[in-house]
Amino acid sequence: MKLIDSIVAGAPDIAAIRRDLHAHPELCFEEARTADVVAAKLTEWGIPIHRGLGTTGVVGVVRSGTSGRAIGLRADMDALPMQEHNTFAHTSRHPGKMHACGHDGHTAMLLAAARHLAQHRNFDGTVVLIFQPAEEGGGGAREMIKEGLFTQFPMDAVFGLHNWPGLAHGEFAVSAGPVMASSNEFKITVRGKGGHAAMPNNALDPVPVACQMVQGFQTIISRNMKPIDAGVISVTMVHAGEATNVIPNSCELQGTVRTFTFELLDMIETRMREMAQHTAQAFGLECDFDFRRNYPPTINTASEAEFARQVMASIVGPARVLPQEPTMGAEDFAYMLMHKPGCYIFLGNGDGSHRALGHGAGPCMLHNPSYDFNDDLIPLGATYWVQLAQAWLKPAVSA
Repeated sequence: MKLIDSIVAGAPDIAAIRRDLHAHPELCFEEARTADVVAAKLTEWGIPIHRGLGTTGVVGVVRSGTSGRAIGLRADMDALPMQEHNTFAHTSRHPGKMHACGHDGHTAMLLAAARHLAQHRNFDGTVVLIFQPAEEGGGGAREMIKEGLFTQFPMDAVFGLHNWPGLAHGEFAVSAGPVMASSNEFKITVRGKGGHAAMPNNALDPVPVACQMVQGFQTIISRNMKPIDAGVISVTMVHAGEATNVIPNSCELQGTVRTFTFELLDMIETRMREMAQHTAQAFGLECDFDFRRNYPPTINTASEAEFARQVMASIVGPARVLPQEPTMGAEDFAYMLMHKPGCYIFLGNGDGSHRALGHGAGPCMLHNPSYDFNDDLIPLGATYWVQLAQAWLKPAVSA
């Protein structure tokens, strides 16, 4: 593994920042303290900053040479609304808030890269350091773009990464094309007529009708979708009734739909709407159907994915750069890839053996209350960021 010596030497200081951020998690669009820490460090290292895009976003700009080329590097900063089960020294100080997805580590790795880039500036062009709020459901990337991220800070391509538990430390994964799914929500209210449960003939029971919808939706996956495509319909909430002897007036279904393409998403939404409405009508009931599209699919452009793969291979060797298995999880970096070429890669977080004494029970998986970022990744992730930027902005060789 070919790590940058100065980044390795400075990793303990960056790890201390990471653990401080872990101890003080902030939810989407509330990352004021986190943004203050990031802004203070960038300023300390002589990096001009811009604050306020997406409410709490921070953008740093490192320039060198005369080239007009620019590359964007993005890290997310927000935490999750969940209770941490760890008891080590840097556990969350805020009940109900936790860095359970490693965004504290993502921020730390980009900070380590920023310090090195500012100190050495051995590239020709501009590196835009994007510290983004509100990835966990808030669409912070979308909001930063709306407020002028790509117009105020022009860039040729943008890159992101995520730590990946289960992938060994020292391994990367990257692929062209869709690597994370779109995230969408639905809410269906089946409206009937309540009555006494012992006299169902006097009522219009919404519960069996809703159950038929739940079963029917799965035929969209098995019978309407091409077998070689990938899609998920999960009904995750069913709400109806208040007493065992009362047929309720309504039954509410909620859940999520995940796809890798907009074409499949269009088909699923259309079929779900038709199936819900027609099923209700067949039993003499009515239904309200609401479908909300959240994050689009994350789709890596081919040339940028290959460029990133070559940089990774130069650091850890080709055998440790794996194909990226697509996941039905979602990521709002997708919005950036809808506007700019680029790619989103996975960096192995290991099997959880890095966790210190005091971690909670259970695996070290993302969104798990006993998760903790692996600080050994800081030199590797920062080295990747630096070498990616240097390779992208490599000075032209004169004839």
